[in-house]
Amino acid sequence: MTNSSTPLARPWMLVVAGGLVMGLALGVRHAQGIFLVPITVDRGWSREAFGFAIALQNLVWGLAQPFTGMIADRFGARRVIAAGLALYGLGLYGMAGADSLAGFNLAAGVGIGAALSATSFGVVYGALSRLVPAGQRSWALGLAGAVGGLGQFFLVPGAQGLIDQLGWMGALGALALLCALLLPCAIPLHDRPGQDPSASSGQSLRAALAEAFGHRGFWLLNFGFLACGFQLAFIASHLPAYVQDKGLSAGTAVAGLATIALANVAGTYVCGLLGGLYRRKHLLCILYLLRAAAMALFVLLPLSPASLYLFCAVMGFLWLGTVPLTNGLVSQVFGVRYITTLFGFVFFGHQLGAFFGVWLGGYVFEATRSYDLIWLSGIALGVIAAALHYPIDDREILRPAVPA
Repeated sequence: MTNSSTPLARPWMLVVAGGLVMGLALGVRHAQGIFLVPITVDRGWSREAFGFAIALQNLVWGLAQPFTGMIADRFGARRVIAAGLALYGLGLYGMAGADSLAGFNLAAGVGIGAALSATSFGVVYGALSRLVPAGQRSWALGLAGAVGGLGQFFLVPGAQGLIDQLGWMGALGALALLCALLLPCAIPLHDRPGQDPSASSGQSLRAALAEAFGHRGFWLLNFGFLACGFQLAFIASHLPAYVQDKGLSAGTAVAGLATIALANVAGTYVCGLLGGLYRRKHLLCILYLLRAAAMALFVLLPLSPASLYLFCAVMGFLWLGTVPLTNGLVSQVFGVRYITTLFGFVFFGHQLGAFFGVWLGGYVFEATRSYDLIWLSGIALGVIAAALHYPIDDREILRPAVPA
């Protein structure tokens, strides 16, 4: 069992390993948009068809996350992460070889969606929560998220470079190989089932789920996290088209996305640190209100490259700061014995919001030739999310210990 005497070198090693896994998983996902044009042109598919595969990926990721979490809580994160990396590589290879939409949806939507559930926040943060001493937990989650953010920042131009040199099929193959090369990163993330002082209560998984499902704050977290997924998926998928519709260049839009990825590195780390100093539910309230204000100002003020970059810097700083705070809040209230499973259920709300953010963005634009309604929805959801987080009871649940 990890305790306060754990040497500093080991938490650093765990954080770097987990951050690299998340950096690859989230970075490749963040770069999928640059494959849209070459794949649809070569295959003769519509952009809507490509977009459906990515929306399906988000939904499968959310649906799979609770069950992936159960497996990690039962057998340990190391096996799950290794299997996820292997599945990610197979999914990328399948994308390259798919010559039908059914095959592409299976590889990009189902395969990579399931792989993301095993290689991203839920499993990696769950392992770190169990392996790192409680006093260093906020630092570890924040720094791992920052390392993952760097992966997002570097993999976007890296993937574009691979496409330029190898073509889109070769680029997907190279990224699949990278998944295999990162398999050793799963080795240090060897948390053990029951690695939690609260496990002395002898609580079963069924009892933990009943406890969480009966806790009002757990559902408030679920509904609040839906707003996060909606906002981020809409912006990531539709911001380039929005700014080009307003007269800015495609290069300016790409620079805006890169600004988001870079600012996210600092923002995730800072939010993780603040989570160890202040009440996480209050930080989440502030974060959602700041997002709503940033989106409102962006839509109301005249659009220029300067206003775009400022908006992207602010949103990037607030981008994934919700994740270590939300994960930390779940572990704070319910303990870390079943943290991966419980966060998986909360994360489903996030991915449900992401599905609607991507899909409704396109649907509303086709119906109205404007994104205004979706921007207003994102602003309103930010205010609602802040209101939902404030009344959460964030006190730790104390359970009677059962003698060994």
